[in-house]
Amino acid sequence: MSFFPVIELVDRYTIALLKHEKTNDNQQELDWYTQHLQTYDVSSIQEDLVSLYNIHKQIWSLEAELKAGKENNLSLEEIGRRAIEIRNWNNKRIQLKNAIAEKLGCAVREIKQDHLSK
Repeated sequence: MSFFPVIELVDRYTIALLKHEKTNDNQQELDWYTQHLQTYDVSSIQEDLVSLYNIHKQIWSLEAELKAGKENNLSLEEIGRRAIEIRNWNNKRIQLKNAIAEKLGCAVREIKQDHLSK
């Protein structure tokens, strides 16, 4: 059994998978999440895992220059546009995580209240 609710496990797994693709520097982390994900029958959520991965890929792309300290290369308008787009992707991420939890019979749901991703 995992130490995380399934919504966090699938989220962290897809982030680790993307990080491994981008950096190839986190094999131990990816292996840990993969091992714990195997405690669930994920056959019903394969498409959801791909969708969650793609959401993280979009967010990663939007945040890349900001994380690299190159925000000075971007206009304030562009930074604001990206922030709104990241918020919108995070809304989709939360909805998908909650749908996955329901499919796998996990009672834990992520609820954002008074939060930008709401």
